[in-house]
Amino acid sequence: MLRITLTLLLAAAASAQKLSSKLTQITEFGPNPRNVSMYIYVPASLPPNPPILVAPHWCHGTAQQVFNGRPWATLGDQYGFISIYPNTSNLADQCWDVSSKESLSHDGGGDALGIVSMVRWTLKKYNADKNRVFVTGTSSGAMMTNVLVGSYPDIFAAGSAWAGVAFGCFAGNGYGEWSDACATGKIIKSGSDWAAVVKNAYPGYSGFRPKLQTLHGTADNVLYPQNLKEQVKQWTSVFGVSETPTEVTKDTPLKGWTRSRYGKKFEAYEAAGVDHNIPTQADVVMDFFDLKCKSSNCYSRRSR
Repeated sequence: MLRITLTLLLAAAASAQKLSSKLTQITEFGPNPRNVSMYIYVPASLPPNPPILVAPHWCHGTAQQVFNGRPWATLGDQYGFISIYPNTSNLADQCWDVSSKESLSHDGGGDALGIVSMVRWTLKKYNADKNRVFVTGTSSGAMMTNVLVGSYPDIFAAGSAWAGVAFGCFAGNGYGEWSDACATGKIIKSGSDWAAVVKNAYPGYSGFRPKLQTLHGTADNVLYPQNLKEQVKQWTSVFGVSETPTEVTKDTPLKGWTRSRYGKKFEAYEAAGVDHNIPTQADVVMDFFDLKCKSSNCYSRRSR
């Protein structure tokens, strides 16, 4: 049994090493006040002006684990987009800075600015499409997804947040603060109050707002299901649409999951009985971002 286990471990390590060889670290990429590490995957064959997908990790996770555990690199090979894998410098719990005023402010600093610097570097280096930059993550990565589309609406075209919280829900006086009140669903605001938190991140901004999808399990006991409701209130108010969905579809993409759409730019999935380990459905993300599209009519920041 020990020999079999050792063989499996060695095979897994070899596989991880093979993947690791494809992931490139970039050390000089622009303003990075929190020393966030940048890793990037660039397909061997790229179309002109390729899209970019940013994939921040979860708490206690790493860029390498996202690279190994999500199909973004393989899909990038197939559909022609670059993927970026940031890695936090927070060694205590590997959670992202979603609490500081710096991250919750446009060009204010924090982990968020470091990640945006990665995007800006990649746009320039690979002549990537500035109108097709996307972000998706789970747990702390979902929180950072909310932060990035809120603080940098001028950079991102869309976000997909899996088991996260509303923008600013973790707001505090430091970089690595955990908000038990937010996590357990005790921070409850009106839609207009939540929207004000987003708009205060970039005062005076009146341009394009990235569209967003958020997905959450009803049995999540780490970031309680109330956080899905708070995100619905926040982003419907930001987009100026009703909290009453315009379309409800049951059993999509899995049995027991319900998708509610609110206008054209926001949708929320409630996954019945699913805990914090919500299984990412790559096709849901790819379709929402329109990353399978290779025509001149793909969804982008030019879309309205």
